[in-house]
Amino acid sequence: MKTKNSNICVIEHPVVKHNLSVLRDEKTDGEKFRCALRRISYAVFLEATKNLQTQKKTIKTPICECECEKIKEDLNLIIAPILRAGMMFCEVAQEMMPQAHIHHLGMYRDERTLQPVWYYNKISEAPKDPKNTFVFVLDPMLATGNSAVDGVGNFVKKGIPQENITFVCLLAAPQGIERLSTTFENVRIITCAIDKELNAKGYIVPGLGDAGDRIFNTTR
Repeated sequence: MKTKNSNICVIEHPVVKHNLSVLRDEKTDGEKFRCALRRISYAVFLEATKNLQTQKKTIKTPICECECEKIKEDLNLIIAPILRAGMMFCEVAQEMMPQAHIHHLGMYRDERTLQPVWYYNKISEAPKDPKNTFVFVLDPMLATGNSAVDGVGNFVKKGIPQENITFVCLLAAPQGIERLSTTFENVRIITCAIDKELNAKGYIVPGLGDAGDRIFNTTR
């Protein structure tokens, strides 16, 4: 589903909705949580990658030659999970795009200021061909939007066009969408639901709690 902003896509597939309900349920344990998230991830990345350019190629089947389409070989694809929760998306993304490079973005949220604190960033040089580079920034939750803006900003500063960058998440809050889309109006946002609001601690409501804690079986 497209929202009023054409760069925001909410996936409304029945299988996605079903598994999202599993993720939201506080009774869902870590194993079931990870399985449901993995099932959703395939649908999310099919949507996130649908604008990639293809090229025609002639191949030979066991029957005869035919013309097919493949993702252009000269595209520079980057998967950029925001640690740590974004790593769960990363496995499926890499499976679907094995030719992609992985750039980890290490940051955690200061619980007092709700601002991201960086601790790891391997991105040092601009890509040789920024206009031919496509980036997928991964984070299950688009809450305040602060981490999303920092993560996306890393690549914009390297000269990569905003329209070549896609932010992939499970859930989004209106505040996060507003913050990201106002700062980078041409960046695409793929999500499975837009929830009501944020609470005083910056958590999405109704949300699903802390995605990282539930994925990795940790507690605060």
